[in-house]
Amino acid sequence: MAKSITPFSKAQLLPQEETLEISKQKSSLFIGIPKETAFQEKRVCLTPDAVSAIVNNGHRVLIESGAGKGSKFSDKDYSENGAEITNDVAKVYGCPMILKVEPPTLEELKLINPKSTLISALQIKTQSKKYFETLASKRITALAFEFIRDEDGAYPAVRALSEIAGTASVLIASELLSNTTNGNGLMFGNISGVPPIEVVILGAGTVGEFAARSAIGLGANVKIFDNSITKLRCVQTNLGRTLYTSTIQPKHLKKALKRCDVVIGAVRGKDRSPVIVTEDMVEQMKKGAVIIDVSIDMGGCFETSDVTTHKHPIFEKHGVIHYCVPNIPARYSRTASASISNIFTPYLLKIAEDGGLEHSLRMDHGLKNGLYFYHGILTNRAVGEWFDMNYNDINLLIF
Repeated sequence: MAKSITPFSKAQLLPQEETLEISKQKSSLFIGIPKETAFQEKRVCLTPDAVSAIVNNGHRVLIESGAGKGSKFSDKDYSENGAEITNDVAKVYGCPMILKVEPPTLEELKLINPKSTLISALQIKTQSKKYFETLASKRITALAFEFIRDEDGAYPAVRALSEIAGTASVLIASELLSNTTNGNGLMFGNISGVPPIEVVILGAGTVGEFAARSAIGLGANVKIFDNSITKLRCVQTNLGRTLYTSTIQPKHLKKALKRCDVVIGAVRGKDRSPVIVTEDMVEQMKKGAVIIDVSIDMGGCFETSDVTTHKHPIFEKHGVIHYCVPNIPARYSRTASASISNIFTPYLLKIAEDGGLEHSLRMDHGLKNGLYFYHGILTNRAVGEWFDMNYNDINLLIF
């Protein structure tokens, strides 16, 4: 009887051991943190404690001398936590991964090595086409931290800085109402037998919510205006109390502005903030009332707003004090630095754990959302349309 012919050997027909995927090898990071050179920027990306956590996980951090000075962190604080300190700017920018708060200038981009990774803010409205062309020519991979999403779909960096801006707006208003700044001599606190001050907040986002939280905590009467009923409902839920809320209707807004002592503008728009309060409305406000325009970095939501600086933060128009400083969180640089650092540190450790940025981008869609350049290829649609540049879908490059 003829033997049956089989293409497999006897050994191959026996049960085989399952081959499992080998876990990815951890990568080692070498992070460069240069000193911020942007006007009035005093924040730093990593605190000494964060550096300690990163170094203890086997990574290197090179910091330009004086990078933490604006946030009251000394070079000694960093060196004692494992950072390497240098005065050589080119050496810092020569690291494979650069960490910054503000986007680098064109001069600073020249110092970055080809194929490096840059993590910073993007601030698309302040950029030029040349900036993106330089990134492309150097085949740089760039992440904008304001576009990174967390598991809930929120933007952690934007929310953290908005929390600071909202709380700070009330603290600044409280200071401007006092006699020391020629204010009306009013105190925010609800003192027994003394009517509380009136605060109007325009916008029920994160800034508006934290401004309301702080104002209520100090004892003020708060009124919030927003055209989103969902946001107004969320603010009341998050604050755990019922308070005056309204859609932005001129009749009700005018009435509230006439009576208020402080008005905080925190309304965002797609390209610029909508002008909610006209000059005529400002004219009818109390003399000595305070306007804090948190939306000034997007054009401002008061018709009378003009950009001011941290050095000369206020001006008076129609008897009303205006505070229109962009980048309010920079006023509280140490708190803001700690907040940014808390966001960066887990991401950096995760990138190393995953075996590098490329592996992290495959697994973390929120992190991928922050990517706007991948090996010199533009992947952000907004940038492409804004500057009339060709862009590619990142999902076609990483899968």
